[in-house]
This record gives sequence, structure tokens and C-alpha cells, in this order.
Amino acid sequence: MVSPVTVVKSEGPKLVPFFKATCVYFVLWLPSSSPSWVSALIKCLPIFCLWLFLLAHGLGFLLAHPSASRIFVGLVFSAVGDAFLIWQDHGYFEHGLLMFAVTHMLYASAFGMRPLALRTGLVIAVLSGLCYALLYPGLSGAFTYLVGVYVALISFMGWRAVAGLRLVGAAWRWTELAAGGGALLFIVSDLTIALNKFCFPVPYSRALIMSTYYAAQMLIALSAVESREPVDNYRLSKAN
Repeated sequence: MVSPVTVVKSEGPKLVPFFKATCVYFVLWLPSSSPSWVSALIKCLPIFCLWLFLLAHGLGFLLAHPSASRIFVGLVFSAVGDAFLIWQDHGYFEHGLLMFAVTHMLYASAFGMRPLALRTGLVIAVLSGLCYALLYPGLSGAFTYLVGVYVALISFMGWRAVAGLRLVGAAWRWTELAAGGGALLFIVSDLTIALNKFCFPVPYSRALIMSTYYAAQMLIALSAVESREPVDNYRLSKAN
């Protein structure tokens, strides 16, 4: 197991551009009521930096590790989804929803199906059902089905992310903690979007949505980088 201190020393410098780009977004705080390509670029810039963070480990690393490459592709779809959501009031909300649905499928695939953790999955399924029931009265038309599918996909991603969590014992790894924490923050961010759009105004919704979103994406990207062994050993470790 790689210690958290080692992780901070080795990966921290590679995340500096991401932190700077995130600060730029919050300092500029461009009005969402006036969407533009500049505001789209500023919003997507932290995600672009996470692309560079993964690429900094080498293209060979991504090609040799399917989990890392799927997370990288998920970040690409996330950036496209972010751009669409800049113009969500102009009819592009559904496009953003689709991009992030693909992102969650890629992330779930990256996290894998072992261990299965059925009890964890059942708890998440019940909670996601309750969330959808809360949103349902505010949904209409195609959103009734689109939001239901999206809730199912992000919940499945969250299940696969937290299924591998081992907080005590020799099996503890910071990568699973990063994946689980990132998935839960992603759910908080998207639930805030849904509540604010379909149910009631959420105070400071934009700050809450974007802070949890950027933190989620950083943690998920960070979860991809511990494994450096050849691909055959990587597959064996995932199977175990």
C-alpha cells in the first residue's frame, strides 16, 4: 500500500494546475445568465487540467491500465457535458445529461465489479429511489424518464466506487477511498442540480454544485494513478 504522504509528495505537484484553474473559476465567477465560449472555457479548464494530470503519468500508463484510460475518457465526456450545461437554458440541458450519463458508465466500468458488495448496492438503490421520489413531482415530459435513468446510472457508479472501500486492515488503499469519496461528492453535486432545477431554489447552489463537482472529479482522477504494474498484473490485482 502506498502511504498518503507519498501520494501527496508524488501527485500533489501534478495537481497544481488543476487547483489554479479551479481558483480562476471561483475568482472570476462569470455570470451564468450570460453564457459564452469564454465562460465555457473557464468552467472546463479544471477538467482539462485533470486530463493533463493523467497524461503526465505517460500515455503508456493509460494504454496499459484500462481503469485509468476509462477515467480519462470519462473526463473528456465530462468536459463536453460542462460545455453543454453552460447553455442549459437554451435547450442543451439534455445534451449535458447525456454526456454525464456516459461519464458515469465509464467510471463504473473503471471501478469494476469486484467485490460485488450486494448489501451496499441495496442501500444505494433504496437511497436513489428515495431521491427520485423526491424529484418526481417536479418532473414532466421526457425528464420523467431521463432523470430516472440518470439517477440509476449515477447510483450504479456510486455503488461500484464504494464497494471496494476498506477503511481498516491490510486491504486499506487510498485509491478506493478517493474513488468512493469522489463518487459521493459527484452525487451531492448532481442532486443539488436536480433539486435546484426541478424542486426548489437551493441557497448558494452554484457554489455548492461546482465545489463538490471539481473535488469529485479530482478524487476520481487521483484514484486511477496508484497502479503502475504491467497490464497482466493489473488485471490479476483487480480480479483479487
